[in-house]
Amino acid sequence: MSRRALIQYLELIKQSGIRELYRPQSNNAKLLEELSSRYSDCHKCPLAEGRIKLVYGEGNPDADIMLIGEGPGEQENLSGRPFVGAAGQLLDKMLAAINIRREEIYIANIVKCRPPGNRNPNAEERLACMPYLIEQIGIIRPKVLLIMGLVAAQSLLSDNETLGWHRDKTHDFMGIPAYVTYHPAALLRNDNWKRPAWEDLQRFQKDYELMR
Repeated sequence: MSRRALIQYLELIKQSGIRELYRPQSNNAKLLEELSSRYSDCHKCPLAEGRIKLVYGEGNPDADIMLIGEGPGEQENLSGRPFVGAAGQLLDKMLAAINIRREEIYIANIVKCRPPGNRNPNAEERLACMPYLIEQIGIIRPKVLLIMGLVAAQSLLSDNETLGWHRDKTHDFMGIPAYVTYHPAALLRNDNWKRPAWEDLQRFQKDYELMR
């Protein structure tokens, strides 16, 4: 297409009122969808017994930021989507505060099925799901990880350290910088943690801006 023809084409699009051109899904999107469907009947651990829908993950398959939580809750189990309950609403506000839209990132959890009563997933359950998460990270290849909650931090980084120890550092996971902060559900239970969580997000935002 010549430059003149391209200009005419773009002018026609502008006059038509179209705001966004069709963009085909990347190979990442197709692969993640296939894997989500493949694992929907997983029975590698007892969590499958209470599963209504697998919560594989969602978001931008080519995201620079990948957010990793702990596990689905009741609303997530019903919808098949991560972070859709009260904690999800708070997460959206936390991201907006550092100028990040949920649609820009990819969100996953350590485990893909809801632990009974929203308890923390045990070692067996985390180990069973870990290959799925590692696979997701390898496909998306994000520039940075934002890890939320002690369970997620201990599962990926260091099993014996506290959340405070994890929060104070920039970690390396699979060659990707990783940051740790409080899980939104924990912030709903304790207002005293909101200020340090905000400090975590500000540090994350500052460092991420330098990576772009």
